[in-house]
Amino acid sequence: MCKRVVGVHNGHNSSAAMVQDGQLAFALQEERLTRVKNQGGLPKLTLQRIASEYPGDEIRNEGLPVAFGGRNLTACDWQREAILKSYGQTSSGPVGNLKRLARRNAFVSDSINLVKFRNLENELKTVLPQEHPDALGFDHHLCHAAAAYFGWGKMDEKVLVLTCDGAGDCACASVNIGENGKLKTIARTEESHSVGAFFGKITYLLGMAPMEHEYKVMGLAPYAENAREARKLAEEFDQLFEFDPHNPMMWRRKNGSPAMQFAADYLADRIQRKRFDHVAAGAQLFIEQFLARWVENCVRLTGIRRVALSGGVFMNVKANKRILELPEVEELFVFPSCGDETNAIGAAWLRYHQMYKQIPQPLEHLYLGTACTEQEVERAIKKYEFTNAVFTEETPDIERQVAELLADNKIVARFKGRCEFGARALGNRSILANAADTQAVRTINSMIKCRDFWMPFAPSVLAERSEDYFRKPKPMPAPHMIMTFDTHSEKRAAIPAAIHPQDFTGRPQEVLERTNPSYYRLIKHFEELTGEGLILNTSFNLHGEPVVCTAEDALRVFDVSGLQYLALENVLLKKV
Repeated sequence: MCKRVVGVHNGHNSSAAMVQDGQLAFALQEERLTRVKNQGGLPKLTLQRIASEYPGDEIRNEGLPVAFGGRNLTACDWQREAILKSYGQTSSGPVGNLKRLARRNAFVSDSINLVKFRNLENELKTVLPQEHPDALGFDHHLCHAAAAYFGWGKMDEKVLVLTCDGAGDCACASVNIGENGKLKTIARTEESHSVGAFFGKITYLLGMAPMEHEYKVMGLAPYAENAREARKLAEEFDQLFEFDPHNPMMWRRKNGSPAMQFAADYLADRIQRKRFDHVAAGAQLFIEQFLARWVENCVRLTGIRRVALSGGVFMNVKANKRILELPEVEELFVFPSCGDETNAIGAAWLRYHQMYKQIPQPLEHLYLGTACTEQEVERAIKKYEFTNAVFTEETPDIERQVAELLADNKIVARFKGRCEFGARALGNRSILANAADTQAVRTINSMIKCRDFWMPFAPSVLAERSEDYFRKPKPMPAPHMIMTFDTHSEKRAAIPAAIHPQDFTGRPQEVLERTNPSYYRLIKHFEELTGEGLILNTSFNLHGEPVVCTAEDALRVFDVSGLQYLALENVLLKKV
């Protein structure tokens, strides 16, 4: 009988994951199936997909163990309008204050959680084919920590595991030590002191959507990072926080600043009439410096120099670069796409370890979602009513054909194999281009993605060629676009479309033949044609929509956008 556990994140950008016999077998965000960006709540369609793809009598008879990535499963404001409203609040109001007060009492909090879990179990009955769901919740930050610790897989050595995000289960950060398959939490920072919430407020005050557009603030920052005004703002932001003098692995607010969840007006006063690029650069510089000091403190106090990171704040790839550069850090691992969606994975790993007394296998790759059969692709193409004339051709070597198109400066959407889990497209649901062609940036932005003009694109590079292009401060694999590196100056002219045009950094996906042989072969063919083992890779979606999931999704985006080519499994489609 298979040993199975399902992990669930039912908050913003909800998701579910399946661990089977120690292997992470499936993981998907609900938004990919509903086609609603950052879909929240119980991921019903994803759970139904798991039940259909992994059937078994033991699920029906004994109940499938379900692990939730949180204990205090409060109502989730996941729609953009609700998030914008909540980020503008200056207090929680009388009802919110009463709830917060109740949560401080362990007995009351546990009673509330028990009721919520009973309701969730009843909801699970309508989704999974079982009469008696077996649900259990794990602490939010422990799930983040488990994702990083088990995902890295260094069980024979002590690992310092740090988590940092906006908030979860009343905390915004934690410090943990992983050893021999066990995690011990040694410090937690209370949620009102959240630097993640601070960065979200800055995102909100700059007219963007928090919990979604923080990466835009990061992308804008390099254009003004050397400005005196930006550095002054970074110093002012730094005055809002201080490390606890008794335990500098934790921090707190100071100078009378309010709880960060309600600091919109307070921060608005401090950035009033400041240039937007200076504000972005100041916030980014602050977060980099603050996180680096925190890591230094934690390494110094624990003596552990192997560091693993998780939580939404570490989606900030420039901050990750700063941490890797620290002399105190010997090795670094950042769990890919480490926002709350990955708590489904962390929770599943925790419960699997708890139930079966076995350490789960480390993360191999993120190609964990749905796939389409050849028959499904054929039916989708026949059924779809194109608004443009389209020529289709099935080819025995689609990878070589796509490589030839890229070498000819054509832009090609690629749909093949299982879709990627998380925020990054990693070749299977991607739009590809020649990284030497700067016109591709304009074309993708104006005709397909409608991205902000300052945002850089990222490269996919043959793993063995990565250091020809990128300068790493110390050895570190980078297969998931969660790190950024400086580029070698002599290579920048060959890849200008896939690096940041201001600071010349790149956020690479190092492609291994072992984990994605067809995509590796495509880039290898491109290398044979051009001499460069690197291409531009951006997610296959329209602006504001989730990445495509099914063949029908791919055909629609191809049809309504400015895309001219689509490689759909082994079929090449071209607009006439």
